[in-house]
Order: sequence, then C-alpha cells, then structure tokens
Amino acid sequence: MPDISRRRLLTALACSPLLAQLPRSAYAADEQRIIALEWLPLELLMALGVTPTGASELHGYRNWVGEPVLPPSVVDVGLRSEPNLELITQLKPSLILFSQGYGPDPTRFQRIAPGMGFTFNDGNGKPLTSARQSLMALAQRINRVPQAEAHLAELDALIERVKARLARRQQRPLLMSILDPRHAIVFTANGLFQQVMDALGLVNAWQGETTFWGSAVIGIERLADQHDVEAICFEHGNANLMKQVTASDLWRSMPFVRAQRFTEVPRVWFYGATLSAMQLLYTLDRVLGGE
Repeated sequence: MPDISRRRLLTALACSPLLAQLPRSAYAADEQRIIALEWLPLELLMALGVTPTGASELHGYRNWVGEPVLPPSVVDVGLRSEPNLELITQLKPSLILFSQGYGPDPTRFQRIAPGMGFTFNDGNGKPLTSARQSLMALAQRINRVPQAEAHLAELDALIERVKARLARRQQRPLLMSILDPRHAIVFTANGLFQQVMDALGLVNAWQGETTFWGSAVIGIERLADQHDVEAICFEHGNANLMKQVTASDLWRSMPFVRAQRFTEVPRVWFYGATLSAMQLLYTLDRVLGGE
C-alpha cells in the first residue's frame, strides 16, 4: 500500500460517503440480490445482517473501513464514482443502494434495478441521527425491521455502558486525527465522530475550522497548539508512513506526545453509520475507559 499523500487525504475527505465485538459477517436475505455502490449503504445493509451480492471498491473498503469483513462471495463492481454497469447488469440485482450526491447519476443504474439513496449528513450536523433513520428506512424496504430495532437497541445500550465507564475517569478534551508527515485530517463539528463524543459527554479538542462532512485537512504543525489533550490517530494500513511521522522532531515536540497522551488505534470509517459509531465507541472505551 503506497504512502498516503495530500491527494489521498483530500480524496478521503471528499468521500461522502464499519473489532472484535462487531459482527464479522452477515448472511444474505432470502432471494434478495442487493448491490451497494458506496460504503455507507453497504454498512447499513451489513448492520441488518444482509451480505450484498456486490459492492464497490473492496480494496479501499479493506483499507479505510475494514469491519465487518466482507466474505469472498461479494463481487467488486468497480469504483464508487464509476461502477461497472455491465457487470452490475449481469449480477441481476433486485435493489441497488447508493449515496446521494456521490457517484454516477442514479438514472444510469436505475434502469437495471430499483435504487435507494442515503445521505451521510442531511444538513443538521447529526450524521448518527441520519444513520438511524436510514437504517430503519432500509429495514422497511427489505423486511428487516426486527433486525434494525435490535441493532439500534444494542447501539443505545453500548453508548450508555461506555458513557458510565468514562464518567468515572477524569477526561481531557479529545483530539482525533489521521496523519501524514505534513498534514492531518482532524474530526470536527458536524461529523459522525462529534455526535458520538456528544453522546458520551466528551469535549472535542479541535475548535478550529470545520466542514459539512465533519472533518478538515490542516497542516500537521497546527497540532502543536493542542495542550492538555488526549490524542488518538486512526491507522489505515499506513504503518510505514506513521514511522515517518513519529520519527520527526516536530512530532516529538507535540505537547500530547511529550506527555505520553497519544495512541494509535485501528481504522474507523469517519463517513460511516451505526456500525462505525459502535466501532468508535469500542475504541474510545479501550483508550479512555480501560482499566
């Protein structure tokens, strides 16, 4: 896997749109052949216990999303921005899921099968709320309402458990990022990560600029202004790159590094839905609430 560059950071930021405790696989719904053209609806489908017939950019999914692991039976149908419509036609789907505002014009593939679109952020700055609503809408469409209700109840119970554990510990503001030697993606207001932090009563250390998607690309030197914070960085198959970052004099001078309050953690998809939120909850529990 090549090292991440500013172009990759910006590409990740532009993608509008999941651990041991998360489901490792799912089983196909009876007689449904569903294709997910983007990773957010793919996550929604997996949260309902349904494995897609096909999905887009499986290599990128493994690097940026990772969980749940998709079985080998899932067919890669090409890029999220330009799926292989001929292959999709051959797969004879009963339903095609997509993210609104990302990828090809839906009229191009809705000639093949009915489509259903989803948004990451409907403008209210609460992607997790949008994800809950999207999950129920999809569940109603494919007759998986009991599974959706059980999943959301599990999510709510997890939030309460982690919140109670974190409340017993003194918490500093939390800085979450993805790094390369010159840049960082920081997670901000309007994003999925922010709404999870809000649910736990955590304070986001980043109070600078934000975007509609809840993340912003900044120069890595600006992290030097972050004093008395807990900092975590999400990996995405970039171990060699992180060695470069952590070996630099600039990085070693960061206040949270000198104070030994920096932790590298497994990937969590920041443009995801409820499964991504659960994965983040498990991560924060391990880093901030562990014994």
